[in-house]
Amino acid sequence: MAQKYARDQPPGFTNRVERVAIVGAGGQLGSHLTTALLRTGRHTITALTRRQGSGSSSSTNPLPAGVIAAPVDYDDEATLEAALRGQQFLIITLAVTAPAPAAIHTALVRAAGKVGVRYVMPNGYGADVLAHEGLMRDDRVGGAEVRVRCAEIEATAAGAGSVGWVSMVCGFWYEYSLVVGPVCLGFDHVRKRVTLYDGGETRVNLTTFDQCARAVAALLSLKELSEDEGDEAPTVSRWRNKPLYVASFLVSQREMLESWKRVTGEGEWTVESEPSEERYRKGLEMMQSGTDPMTARMGAAMASFARIFYPDGCGDYESSRGLANGPLGLPKEDLDERTRVAKKMLDDGYPGWVFQRLQNAQG
Repeated sequence: MAQKYARDQPPGFTNRVERVAIVGAGGQLGSHLTTALLRTGRHTITALTRRQGSGSSSSTNPLPAGVIAAPVDYDDEATLEAALRGQQFLIITLAVTAPAPAAIHTALVRAAGKVGVRYVMPNGYGADVLAHEGLMRDDRVGGAEVRVRCAEIEATAAGAGSVGWVSMVCGFWYEYSLVVGPVCLGFDHVRKRVTLYDGGETRVNLTTFDQCARAVAALLSLKELSEDEGDEAPTVSRWRNKPLYVASFLVSQREMLESWKRVTGEGEWTVESEPSEERYRKGLEMMQSGTDPMTARMGAAMASFARIFYPDGCGDYESSRGLANGPLGLPKEDLDERTRVAKKMLDDGYPGWVFQRLQNAQG
């Protein structure tokens, strides 16, 4: 059993996280996390990148200056152990298009346990699937796999005696979800039409990429352990084998629509309403249609987003679980300011595969 206080640790123990390894450091979320960690000036960041000729495409996303690149072959555990040896915290961010993500995750966790990494943030950033049974059962974008990954880490710890997990619960990403297409938050920016789930009054927690990044940087800037029984300051170990709940907003679709109108001046939007359960079923039908992988992904997104708007309160984890925003010192964000960021993303040609597919289909 791990000792509880810093005072009880062996000579040479440093009560802070200094060495962080990231998988996906150049990706959509990983790049934000990496930049925020670098800004603290307190961490050495190592990015695990695919080695040339490792059996799949090598990493092509550029890494920020100051990040150490560690090429690995996910089929060669020795390369993973070499990259992770000496690391204290491993962050895994894998794209939904990553080949065999479950196998990669297992290989990383096994290697982390062997070389003594103390914490892993597993792949899976989103809804409250760890604590909410309904969401765990119904989630369709892979979030439910977080429970499997956390159990995998705990099983590794039983053999290695060191590694624990911290899973970030952040809801869905605000700006991305607002502009990526109607299968997510219901906003069709091509036709200026929005589909409101159950009338659009249900409020859910959503988080920006920047707030996620600030949360990770703040967490890893804390002391790892309390100094003694009288030390009540927040520590990394406070969230060992627990979800880390963070959020930017508790917001409804109607509030998002009004924010979009204020920011853009677009007053004429067609507003439709659809029961969230019916929307969820439509997503499942798209997934099961068998037409092509893209349609299946769009259906998974539709089902998962509709599910958080169910009237069971599952999307509002702030009220039921509380947030780590306060202990981590996270700022209160302005909704219109972040909507403005989303509008710029849209104007700059974002947002990727779902929306582009819908645009093409609509001509």
